[in-house]
Amino acid sequence: MFVFSALSARAETAQTAFSEAIDLFEAALPNLPAELVGVDIATYRDALTLRQFRSAYWGGSISLGVAEAGEGAERSCKDFAAFVRLPPQDGKLVLTLCPQFSTPGADALRRLTIIHEMVHVVAGPDECRAMAFAARVEEAATGTFTPVDRYWAANNCAASAFSLPR
Repeated sequence: MFVFSALSARAETAQTAFSEAIDLFEAALPNLPAELVGVDIATYRDALTLRQFRSAYWGGSISLGVAEAGEGAERSCKDFAAFVRLPPQDGKLVLTLCPQFSTPGADALRRLTIIHEMVHVVAGPDECRAMAFAARVEEAATGTFTPVDRYWAANNCAASAFSLPR
């Protein structure tokens, strides 16, 4: 019974994070251009809300699955709350949620993590693009964005084509 309750609670946490990410994105949408830091907004919206999209980046139709971290994810989960294995396999991508994704009290971080990871789903592996996109969406929706200075510096994003809002 406890195992079922723990799995059910994690699934509910993931669904809540997706719902909150969708709400944040929809609030930002009126303030976003058709393309933001190289991410097509309509494609991103389909991926986030429908978990299916036509991809110019990957080519063809892509579907997204969401899974809890399993065997083989330990290395990726050491540093991340979630990750996407790229490229798609047979038209499918999986967003893997690590145990720390469900840390109590981290609702805003979970929402931002979904916004960030969905950039990888739609537009590939560039961490700087994903951080810049997430910050701009958050700012467009709320007027501010979560500071990511250490992560930005660790990925040498100052040398990239992307920037954070000012």
